[in-house]
Amino acid sequence: MKILHTSDWHIGKQLHKYDLSPDLDLFFEWMINYIKSANIDVLLISGDIFDQANPSQAAYKQYYDLLKNLINLDCKIILTGGNHDSAAVLNAPKELLRSFDITVIGGATDNVSEMFVEIDKNGEKLVVAAVPFLKDRDIRKSVAGETYATKIEQIKSGLETYFSNINRYYQEHFSGEPFIVMGHLYVQGSTMSDSERDIQIGNQAGVEAYMFEEIPDYVALGHIHKPQLISQTQKIHYCGSPIPLSFSERKDHKQINVITIKDQAITDVEIVPIPKHRNLITFEGNLQEVVGKLEEYSEETTLKSLAEIMVNEEVESIERRQTFEELINSQPNAHLEIVKSRLNFKSKIRGASDAFAVGTDVADVTPMQMFEKKLELQSGLENTDELKLAFREILQELNL
Repeated sequence: MKILHTSDWHIGKQLHKYDLSPDLDLFFEWMINYIKSANIDVLLISGDIFDQANPSQAAYKQYYDLLKNLINLDCKIILTGGNHDSAAVLNAPKELLRSFDITVIGGATDNVSEMFVEIDKNGEKLVVAAVPFLKDRDIRKSVAGETYATKIEQIKSGLETYFSNINRYYQEHFSGEPFIVMGHLYVQGSTMSDSERDIQIGNQAGVEAYMFEEIPDYVALGHIHKPQLISQTQKIHYCGSPIPLSFSERKDHKQINVITIKDQAITDVEIVPIPKHRNLITFEGNLQEVVGKLEEYSEETTLKSLAEIMVNEEVESIERRQTFEELINSQPNAHLEIVKSRLNFKSKIRGASDAFAVGTDVADVTPMQMFEKKLELQSGLENTDELKLAFREILQELNL
């Protein structure tokens, strides 16, 4: 039996207002062909199917077009909700999709057994615990007057207890059969990029790898967009996002993970690279240097490359600002498009209006970043950790 592990599709994602649906279309086309050629039996998608809790009509169409193509394959599909997803949105067609051998677990269920999926194909058996993103209310009870540190510890403890219960249920009902646990969370030691959204009061509530107790034969994680192996002995993997979702991911080598089960045991975990169809490039220097680098770029890719430019000048001047704006608007190279730009002056008087650098689009700043910057500008505030905690909880409740 062969299992394909992928995650963090973020359907509907825009990179600084640039639509990334063509990138996903190419990935989906490649993935479907790979499933056919490699005879994949099971497809696991570990959260963040959509980029927004309320997807656009275009995002819905891309999602259902993909599912329509997948149901023509002899492949069991299991997908779980992530912190970007709305459990209600994912679960809405759940019963209909079940008839096409697609299991959807949009959010945590009251009964642990409902997250377990048994698979029997090609003479091999597999048990999958399809655990979605666990919200604060799924793992702990809030008490008025709690301190920030107490909430952090309760969340860590709650996650450990939840996955311990998952392991216990497996041992009581399926012991001896190959066991994969899906999850969407932050495990300490993993490397993050700029495009991951805070989970459970940021990353301070990240759990240790030992939480999985070495019981699962493979842990298929989502949330972190950089592919990485967390534990070789426990086979804990982040497969990462299939396409770069921020400029901090421009050097990542995107992949899927393919797990092979033979004679009721995992015999191999193969890392399969995903073809790259677009470059994300950063050009940095003074204005003259950046212009030169832009003019020299000549690599052609399937999709037009996207660029961020970071111009650093010594002294602020109106002329340099105007030249910078003209450069952005001119799009000086046919092989790429500038989608993010920033102009910094070293000699500049900063005030409250300068919370972010010149050239920063407010659409590129997350609500959390804006709130933290506001706190920095307010002198004399106490208990800022508690304020950040409260704000994160509001964002989580609103799925922002």
